[in-house]
Amino acid sequence: MSEFPWSAASATGVGSHPGDDHVESLRVVFGELPDLPYLPELPDRGVGADMIGRTASLLVELPVTVQPSGWRFTDRPGRDLRRAVSHLTRDLDALEEVAQGYEGPLKIQVCGPWTLAASIELRHGDKTLADPGAVRDLTDSLAEGLAAHMADVRARVPGARLIVQLDEPGLPGVLAGTVPTASGFGRLAAVEAPVAAERLRAVLPADAFTIVHCCAPGVPYGVLREAGVNGVSLDMGLLRRREEDAVGEAIEAGIALFLGVVPGTDTRLPDIGVVAKPAVELWRRLGFGPARLAEQVVLTPSCGLAGASPAYARTALARCREAARVLREDPGDE
Repeated sequence: MSEFPWSAASATGVGSHPGDDHVESLRVVFGELPDLPYLPELPDRGVGADMIGRTASLLVELPVTVQPSGWRFTDRPGRDLRRAVSHLTRDLDALEEVAQGYEGPLKIQVCGPWTLAASIELRHGDKTLADPGAVRDLTDSLAEGLAAHMADVRARVPGARLIVQLDEPGLPGVLAGTVPTASGFGRLAAVEAPVAAERLRAVLPADAFTIVHCCAPGVPYGVLREAGVNGVSLDMGLLRRREEDAVGEAIEAGIALFLGVVPGTDTRLPDIGVVAKPAVELWRRLGFGPARLAEQVVLTPSCGLAGASPAYARTALARCREAARVLREDPGDE
């Protein structure tokens, strides 16, 4: 029996979908990805449906509001936060309806603590990232809010085995010291790797399979391993050969790879063998036997699908599902 919560040769999506029909998006996900569905996000719906606002709605005793510069902490909950909570509640209501009777792995996504800290401003206008104490408060609040969110999802889909994805596109910049200040004229100090790992670890729930998605160049595999993640989600198009040793160490440590192999915006898609080929070749270059490829690797689009057409989003998910079978059926011939 695999130690991973999905069956071999599985595929899934990263998170976001186009449009504003949350019920239809859920039906597409459960229809095209019956073995590893997820709760889609629809940022086109506006304020509070974006990655930052959606996750900020989970924070405990840290209300937020929207300013011209973006999301900012505030003294009391207001209209923007109510919108975010409303979007998420409607999504969960639809999930309960569409997933009725479902048993198996189910992925949910929230923004990770470092990307939140690099995005949300403090009341006086500086970014949260500039204040280590504020970062600690944010991560503690996120951990508490995520636990409540998971309990809500489990109550609505009792047969689900939760996979929790933290979206951390901002983490490489946090570690490199390239995050701009609120004014935009300076850069915030780099966060040391052990601190980054420790705060990530504080948010990762112990009672779920956890992955971190990073669609930016320079995925910090060492930090993610130190934090204790169970899986790493990345865009194969951004993976450089010099990073492959770190990927191999992660595989040896038993970490799952969610490999983005299909573009996130409309294009002509190649056949399934071509789609699967980057994953197969990476596995071979790193010297791993084919037996575990289909278990430890999940195929996904390269990033979210919010910029795609609804028809392409459906096709992209189907192509990932079909290509994942190549990993199990005949990986050596691709």
